[in-house]
Amino acid sequence: MIVSKLHYISEGNTPEEHLQNIQSACTSGVELVQLNLQNVSEDQLLEVAKSAREITFHFQTRLVISKNYKIAKEVKAEGVYLETTDVCPTEVRKHLHTWQIIGSAAHNLQDCETLITKKVDYICLGPFKSSTTSKTDIPELGLKDYEAITAILNTEIPILGFGNITTDDVTDLLESGLSGIAVDQAITQNFDSIKVFNHLLKASVTAEQRHTFE
Repeated sequence: MIVSKLHYISEGNTPEEHLQNIQSACTSGVELVQLNLQNVSEDQLLEVAKSAREITFHFQTRLVISKNYKIAKEVKAEGVYLETTDVCPTEVRKHLHTWQIIGSAAHNLQDCETLITKKVDYICLGPFKSSTTSKTDIPELGLKDYEAITAILNTEIPILGFGNITTDDVTDLLESGLSGIAVDQAITQNFDSIKVFNHLLKASVTAEQRHTFE
C-alpha cells in the first residue's frame, strides 16, 4: 500500500472552484487530492466527484473523497477520508473495493491508537495550527506533541500532519516523526508551492511511505 507524502485538501466557495483548484493542483504536480466538498446534496457531490475523478485520472493523480465512502466506491476513487465523527473505518472497509484506501483524522494519541486497531491506511493528526476562518475547540498540536505521539505509536502506518501547514513548517514536522502532510490554504493560495512542498518532502514515488498489514 502506497500513501503519498503530500495531500492537497480541496478548497473553494463553490463546487466549480473546488474543481478548478483540483485541476490547478494536478497541473502543478500534486500526487493526491482529497475532495473536501461540504454542505451539498449527495447527488451534487456525486457529480463533482465524477468530474474530479476525470481530472485526477488524466493527471494520474490519486483521489480521495471526504466522508462519503459510497461515492468514493461509485466513482472508483483511490479511497475515502473519514473525520472522527464519521462511520467507523472497520464498517467502511466492508463496503469498499479491496484496493481502496481509508484515511482518518485524529486529534490525540488515543485517537491514533484506536485507528491503528481499525487498520486504517493512514492517519491525519492535528491540527498543527487552527484555522483562522472556522472556530474549533480542538487544541493545536505542537512539534513536541507530534514527536511524543509518533514515538509512542512506533507504527508503520503513515502519520500525516494537518492544520494550516506552510512550506516553512515542513522540515520541523518531518523531524518530529511525521510521514507527510495534508495541506489546504497554502496550496490554494499558491499552486507553485506544490513544487516546494514536494522538494522538501522528497515526495518521489520511490520515497513514498509503504506499509503492509499482517
